[in-house]
Amino acid sequence: MNNLTVFTKDNCIQCKMTKRFLEARGIAFEEKNVSTNPEYVDYLKAQGFQSVPVVEGANIDSIAGFRPDALQQLA
Repeated sequence: MNNLTVFTKDNCIQCKMTKRFLEARGIAFEEKNVSTNPEYVDYLKAQGFQSVPVVEGANIDSIAGFRPDALQQLA
């Protein structure tokens, strides 16, 4: 299984839905919150992202936004 990282922020419905989707399927991930760690904002901007959630992992294309179709392929 990939080591997944989910970039989130506080009070983000799409972020909550993404985390809930992954948890319901037993997919482990590390959460990195841009609200409590603003240095992640610069990292995401450098990668071309302007919003969260962003899901990254080894050997997968990054997933921006709540995308159940793409997330399902991680299960």
